Amino acid sequence: MRQELLSLPKGLAEEVSKNLVMVARLIDEDPEQAYAYSRIALRLASRVAAVREAAGFAAYATQKYSEALAEFRAAKRMTGSVELWPVMADCERGLGRPERALAMAGEPEVQKLDKAGQVEMRLVAAGARRDQGQLEAAIVTLQSPELASNAVQPWTARLRYAYADALLAAGREDEAREWFGKALEADKDGATDASDRLAELDGVEFVDAAIDPSDDEDRDGTENLVDDEDDDEDDDEAEIAAAERATDVTEYYDEDDEEYEPLEQSAADAEVRGDKA
Repeated sequence: MRQELLSLPKGLAEEVSKNLVMVARLIDEDPEQAYAYSRIALRLASRVAAVREAAGFAAYATQKYSEALAEFRAAKRMTGSVELWPVMADCERGLGRPERALAMAGEPEVQKLDKAGQVEMRLVAAGARRDQGQLEAAIVTLQSPELASNAVQPWTARLRYAYADALLAAGREDEAREWFGKALEADKDGATDASDRLAELDGVEFVDAAIDPSDDEDRDGTENLVDDEDDDEDDDEAEIAAAERATDVTEYYDEDDEEYEPLEQSAADAEVRGDKA
């Protein structure tokens, strides 16, 4: 990404970089805010592939699948890379087109993916099968050397979890319990809720102790953070508005260029801009 940003004027590159950092920082905890930052970066540097990719993931995180797919396609054209192929197929699922996702799973691009990408494509294809009500086909799709391997890879927990979930949906509870257990063994980072699913199958219920939100302090005497969180949200909104004012400049592309793609302002984008007019 750094290399791509070097093609921009220094000041512009720094501004774009700041917004991309905020997208990466917020995309899991506050996807809407991440999306707002991605729109700023997109207006400033729409001809940079890393910006289009970041905008795609921000839109994907907020379930704006049509927009995400358009951005991923643009990034793919710019770079020639196929690494976004699985998430593009998942966008098709999000748009209610599982048949297109399955068609993509059979395209030559899949063979160009690395192992992680191929596993991701398998997960998407299995999800598409389930979208079509084909539970047994989804189970078969997930059966692979990667699933059978005892070696733990970054994708292992998610693959085992998806397999367990498909088995459970098909009414194969004992097998599902076994594979949820295997998913838990591989899930060192807590990427899945396999432990909760196992507890649910075993009839274990967890009850959270109720905390009165009106209390100024919690049980250990620390201050209630609700008001602080509200202040943080206000600060984030003010920061976005300030960034928008500071970066309201002419975009760096030529409309006569054959790769030019006009950007449509979304409702969320308009809300970020505020009543500038």
